Amino acid sequence: MKRIVALLGLMTLLTVSRTQAQSMGSEYRTAIGAKFWPGGLTVKHFIRDNRALEGIAYFWGHGFRFTGLYEVHGDINGAPGLKWYVGPGAHFGVYNERWHRNGEYYDDGDASLGVDGVLGLDYKINGAPIALSLDINPYVEFLNGAYVGVWGGLGIKFTF
Repeated sequence: MKRIVALLGLMTLLTVSRTQAQSMGSEYRTAIGAKFWPGGLTVKHFIRDNRALEGIAYFWGHGFRFTGLYEVHGDINGAPGLKWYVGPGAHFGVYNERWHRNGEYYDDGDASLGVDGVLGLDYKINGAPIALSLDINPYVEFLNGAYVGVWGGLGIKFTF
């Protein structure tokens, strides 16, 4: 966990030193940060005003997973800086220890592969380079037996 925090701090420092102007309004183009449940690092970049790509590198007690999402964003009337988002995605990961789930056993080095969805809220704090998100991330995993699960949680991102 200390390595994750150190890596996040280093990424933030490098980004701040290379960024000419912070996004201080209620909109942003790119953000990096952390997501909790399970813990992960996230990068989100808007490719159009209402379309974004998000990559999340999750780290949890049983392994690692990278999730890529394509998100459609929409404004919430009367709430500047608050947007809803929804979209599809996919994930790939690796288990790092023997683990049991719904009658299936995953050994050290077993792969995780599946499709994902996301539904959430994103709030860019006006006057600060901070965005908060809260979402659910349902997924279907295909390797080692089909499995349906839900992740999600709180994200805190530095915007620029």
